[in-house]
Amino acid sequence: MSAEQKVQKTKANGITEGSIFGQLLLFFFPILFGTFFQQLYNTADAVVVGRFVGKQALAAVGGTTSTLINLMVGFFVGLSSGATVVISQYYGAKKADKVHWAVHTSVAFSVIGGVLFMAVGLVGARWALTAMHTPEDVMDHAVTYIRIYFLGMVPNLLYNMGAGILRAVGDSRRPLYFLIGSCFVNIILDVVLVAVLRMGVAGAALATISSQLFSALLVILCLTRTQDMYKVEWRKIRIDSRMLQRIIRIGIPAGMQSVMYNISNIIIQAGVNNLGTDNVTAWATYGKVDGLYWMMINALGISVTTFVGQNYGARRMDRVRKGAGACMVIGVVLTAIVSTALYFWGYLFIELFTSDPQVQLISQSLIRFMVPTFITYITIEILSGTLRGVGDAWMPLIITGVGVCLVRVIWIIFALPHFNTILAAAFCYPMTWALTSAAFAVYYYFFSSLKRVNLKKIFLKHQYK
Repeated sequence: MSAEQKVQKTKANGITEGSIFGQLLLFFFPILFGTFFQQLYNTADAVVVGRFVGKQALAAVGGTTSTLINLMVGFFVGLSSGATVVISQYYGAKKADKVHWAVHTSVAFSVIGGVLFMAVGLVGARWALTAMHTPEDVMDHAVTYIRIYFLGMVPNLLYNMGAGILRAVGDSRRPLYFLIGSCFVNIILDVVLVAVLRMGVAGAALATISSQLFSALLVILCLTRTQDMYKVEWRKIRIDSRMLQRIIRIGIPAGMQSVMYNISNIIIQAGVNNLGTDNVTAWATYGKVDGLYWMMINALGISVTTFVGQNYGARRMDRVRKGAGACMVIGVVLTAIVSTALYFWGYLFIELFTSDPQVQLISQSLIRFMVPTFITYITIEILSGTLRGVGDAWMPLIITGVGVCLVRVIWIIFALPHFNTILAAAFCYPMTWALTSAAFAVYYYFFSSLKRVNLKKIFLKHQYK
C-alpha cells in the first residue's frame, strides 16, 4: 500500500471512528477556510472595482450579476451534491467499483453542464438583467461582467465537482490549498487588470475566470495522480447511466432547492432594484459582508452531509444522529461569535467596498437589522444536510420551497410595495428562516425516516450492491 493510500485510509476511518466533535471540527475547518478564500477572491473583485471604477460597477459586480450567477452555479452545485452523497456512501462502504464509476460520471457531467451553462449565460445575459429591472447606469457593466464570467463555466464546474469528490472521501485540506492559490491569482490579476490597466469590470471578470481555471487544473491534477479508489482516468470519463440516475435522484432536489432560493433572491433583487442605485449598491455591499457568515454555515452543512454519508455507508448508524447534534452545537457557538463580530465591526468591511456616505449608511442599517437574526437559520442548514446524507432529499426541497421561497415571493410582491424600503425587503429573510427552521425541526424529530424507523432498515432500502 502506497503512502497516499495509507493517508486516505486514515482520513476515511477518521470520519467513521473516534471523537465525533473532533472529527467534525478537523473536517470542517479546512472547508471553512476554503470558503473564506473563495469569498475573498469574490470580494476582491468588488473591492477593486468599487475603489477604482465606481459604484455603478460595484453594483454590477456584486448585486444583480451575483444573483444570476448564483442561480445557475448554485443549481449545479446542488445537483452535484448528489454525487458527493453517493461517493461518500460508497467510499464509507469501501465499494471501489461504485466509487470509480460515480467519480468518472461526475467529471463527465461537469464538462457537459459547463458547456450548456456557458451557452445559456452568453445568450440570455441581457434579457435576464433587463427582466430584473437592472438600472440603466449599471446595465452595460453587468452585461460585460456576466458574459465574460460565463466563458469560464467549464473550469468553474470542474473545480466544484472535483472539490466535492475530495471532500466526499474525507479530504477537505487540498481543496483549501487550491483555493488559497487561486485567491492570490485572482487578487494579483484584479490589481493588474483593473487598477493598473484600467480594464474595468471586464478586467475583474477575466481575473475571476483565470483564477477558477487555475484551481480547476489543480484539482484535476490531484484526482488523476491519486492511487486511491477515486482516481480519475481520462479514457474512462463517460456517463454511466445507472450511476447518473442515482446521482440525479439525490441531487435534483438539492439543485431545485438552490434554484428556488435563488429565484426568490432574484425577485427580491428586482424589488430592491426599484429602490434606486444607492439601495442597489448598499444591498450588494451588505451581501459581501454577510458572506462571512454564509461561508461558515455552508461549510458546516457540507461537513454534516459528508459525515453522515460516510457513516451511513459504513453502517455506523449510532454516529449519524450524534453527528447532526454535534453540528447543531458547533453552529450555535460559531453563529454567536460571527454575528457579534459583524454587528459591532461590520462597518469596517463596508468601508472597504465604498466611500459613498449614503451607501455606507444604508449598508450599516442592513447589518444592524439582519445580523441578530442569523441564529434562526442554523436548523435549516444542519438538518437538511443530515437528511441529504442519508438520501432523504425531497422533503428538504418541499419544506424550503414553501417555507422560504414561496413566502419570500409573496412578501416581495404584496408587502414590499406598501413599505417600499430596503429594510422591508430584508425582513423576508429572518421571517422565512424562522418559519422554515420550525418546519424542519418538526419533520426531523417527529416524521423523518431517521426518527420513524430503525436506521438499518433504511439502509437496506438504499441499494449498495
